Amino acid sequence: MSIASTQNNELPDVQSAADGRSVAIDRVGVSSVRHPARIVDADGTAQTVAATFTMTVSLPPEVKGTHMSRFLQVLDEYQNDLGPQGLRRFAVELTKRLNSESAQVVMSFPWFVDKPAPVTGEIGMLEYSVTMKIDMSTDGTATQSLKVAVPATSLCPCSKEISEYGAHNQRCELTAEVETREPMGIGALGNRLEASASCEVYPVLKRPDEKHVTEVAFENPKFVEDIIRDIALEMDGDRNITKYRVTSENFESIHSHNAWAEISRSK
Repeated sequence: MSIASTQNNELPDVQSAADGRSVAIDRVGVSSVRHPARIVDADGTAQTVAATFTMTVSLPPEVKGTHMSRFLQVLDEYQNDLGPQGLRRFAVELTKRLNSESAQVVMSFPWFVDKPAPVTGEIGMLEYSVTMKIDMSTDGTATQSLKVAVPATSLCPCSKEISEYGAHNQRCELTAEVETREPMGIGALGNRLEASASCEVYPVLKRPDEKHVTEVAFENPKFVEDIIRDIALEMDGDRNITKYRVTSENFESIHSHNAWAEISRSK
């Protein structure tokens, strides 16, 4: 049979065939999808990023398979608005297009913020690691979360107390994953995490800036336990946050291991 004659005939849709095993599938779809996306944050700030997607739907027991290509088709249509509001519209469309009772989208991407040096004001771009996730049902109910990870500085209180000269310090990574009543901005959450450390980190530092951050960290020593408790108190005080998971990992400068802590709460 020629290619032309094959294209002119209706091809069998094996994926839509019946399945006799009576086993429903919780989530089926595509993962590790790299695709451009325009992220519109809660405050209206927008960036175009290279995002990685996992997109899934539930599959009823009587259907053999889902239509994988439709995920990419819907993504292509919605790629220009995938912030907190746009992600919800995208997930709703997936449930409709794939005739499913539920859909889940997980989207991870870098987010860059302009970060002025603390003394000279020299601007550099600091990278946040961001993940947005939504679980959507056909009845319109959804659970949506924002996860932001930021770099910061921690300085050891014990080292400062026992040493005659200085104290050891290291870079750390602070992460918060939150569910909120109203959408929360990426930058707003990232700023709160940075403020919980011994000192913030900056892409560009001149000598006056370096002096400043060194002294700020020295006057604000924190164990990993101190940092995580301060972040948790910040989350507890925000009535917009209904659930959170926060972590702090210190990349130790005098140990071969890292220090790590976590607090999770449903409010």
